[in-house]
Amino acid sequence: MSTPHNVAVVIGSLRKESLNRKLANSLIGMAPPALKLAIVEIGDLPLFNQDHEADPTPPVREFKQKIAAADAVLFITPEYNRSVPGVLKNALDVGSRPYGQSVWNGKPGAVISLSPGAIGGFGANHHLRQSLVFLNVPMMAQPEAYIGNGGQLFDAQGAIAADNTRNFLKDFLDAFARWIERNAATGAK
Repeated sequence: MSTPHNVAVVIGSLRKESLNRKLANSLIGMAPPALKLAIVEIGDLPLFNQDHEADPTPPVREFKQKIAAADAVLFITPEYNRSVPGVLKNALDVGSRPYGQSVWNGKPGAVISLSPGAIGGFGANHHLRQSLVFLNVPMMAQPEAYIGNGGQLFDAQGAIAADNTRNFLKDFLDAFARWIERNAATGAK
């Protein structure tokens, strides 16, 4: 068996008990052998300020090192006001600077949006994709993952309750592994 691809999991919610964090932890547990998923935290990143590019804070350096070391990135995000949470946009900005030194460049990516609402974070998913295309993140187009009614997604132990959702997410991860394999050679690492 070949070495698994290291995937940085970036969660767009800071809440400890967020649905998105529960989903990330479930995905880590069900990842196929081809993927090794690890959460990269974004809550300690300062707001992006170009004045600090020359001497980044330790949280910025650590974040950028973890993303740079990853083979791919999986974004899991809620939707705030039909867009991505500010903390997630800030992480994109921090990782993309200084100009010409983006840690996102060429890393295969995928997005799962999860929302308590019925449309599953559709707006956030597409806004995030728009930014990632600009950052030269080859985005997996299919399968798309908009998970609605997130409040009913997990059982009392925090596991995904419905077999059909669990099977969909396993298929999503398998497709992402294939996407990474096809796009790893074109990455900028």
